[in-house]
Amino acid sequence: MKSNPVVHFEIYVENMQRAKAFYQALFDIKLEPMPSPTPEVEMDMWFFPMDKENGMSYYGAGGSLVKMAGFTPGGGGTLVYFGCEDCAVQAERAVANGGSIKQAKMSIGEHGFCAVVRDSEGNLIGLHSMS
Repeated sequence: MKSNPVVHFEIYVENMQRAKAFYQALFDIKLEPMPSPTPEVEMDMWFFPMDKENGMSYYGAGGSLVKMAGFTPGGGGTLVYFGCEDCAVQAERAVANGGSIKQAKMSIGEHGFCAVVRDSEGNLIGLHSMS
C-alpha cells in the first residue's frame, strides 16, 4: 500500500453539544452533521471538515464525533493526532474549553512537536505541529 492506510476515525462522546463546542473551539472549525448510515443504527454523528468531492479530509484521514449506544469515551489504546500550526495553542484552547493537558508541548526532534490533551468527554487526543 503506497498511501496512508487510515481512512476514518471516530471519537466517542457522551454529550454531543459539549463535545462539538470543544472541538469547534479547539481547531476553529465547523463540524458537519452526518445522518445515520443505516435506519437500524441510532446515532448522532458530526464530521470534521472534508473535501466531499475527493472524499478526503483537509489534513489526513476523515473522522467524526459519535454518540451511540454501546460505545463510550475514555483514554484507551488508540491515540489520534491532529495537525495544527502550534500544538501549544491548541493545548491551551483545550484547557479553556473544558479539557486538560496530559502532556505539554514537547520536541520530537526533526519530527516537530507534540502535546497530548484530554477532551471534554475524557478522551485523550494528540496534537502535532512542526513549530
